[in-house]
Amino acid sequence: MKKLSLLLLMLISCTGVFAADPTVQMDDALRANGRIYVVVTIIAIIFAGLAIFLFAIDRRVRKIEKGN
Repeated sequence: MKKLSLLLLMLISCTGVFAADPTVQMDDALRANGRIYVVVTIIAIIFAGLAIFLFAIDRRVRKIEKGN
């Protein structure tokens, strides 16, 4: 748990470095065309699929561990 909190703290502290240029041309173009919502939806679907896959694997591993 300590390692996870340290990792999160490091990630949060580095966000200022990555947000140095707030005006990205690609971002403006996607917003103007309305395609940013498509990109965000696809990314959300991918993350949801990965989360479901990981929970399914975790459930199977727990079942196998209880059997032994």
